[in-house]
Amino acid sequence: MKFLKLLLIGLLVLLALDGCSSKGGTESGENEYGLMDEGTGGTGGPRISRYGQPDSERYGTGGSGSYDGTGAGRYGAAGGSGNLDDPSSPLARRVIYFEYDSDEVQPQFRSIVSAHAHYLASHPDRNVVLEGHADERGSPEYNIALGEQRAQAVQRMMALQGAGEAQIQVVSFGEEKPANPGHDESSWQLNRRVEIFYSGH
Repeated sequence: MKFLKLLLIGLLVLLALDGCSSKGGTESGENEYGLMDEGTGGTGGPRISRYGQPDSERYGTGGSGSYDGTGAGRYGAAGGSGNLDDPSSPLARRVIYFEYDSDEVQPQFRSIVSAHAHYLASHPDRNVVLEGHADERGSPEYNIALGEQRAQAVQRMMALQGAGEAQIQVVSFGEEKPANPGHDESSWQLNRRVEIFYSGH
């Protein structure tokens, strides 16, 4: 009986230690975009918002957003407060970054897309323009096509979560409007993006 108690205590200690060490993430808490990774709790550099200001909240859930099929997810009914001007709202995040030569929406950005999709679904009078961009590598023609594919990937995800197709316009600028004019990887990471713009806002 004493042996079983000791074994049980040992198992509980091991489980507690395992739970403490399973946070994951990078040592600095930053991902390759200089943004805080979800779940790291790190103290890396400031996160970048659409307005060029530090962003104190974490991006996304690391999955496909928190939509539960009812329109009420992590951000409340229809994607948050519904106020596009509220900097604490997930709707204030309007840039989706992409990997090199890819149009796949990365997990850390899916909850942002979900929040905008839910907002559009609950505000059928609102419209967005999705601007696709690429870094300078590759031909101008290729980069225009890649920027369009990225914007269409965001459009598809929004449509699957309730946004109307007529609410979303896709435009590609390719490499023509870089967010950062540099010629290195840290600049290119910021240029591979889709920006979400609300018409008339």
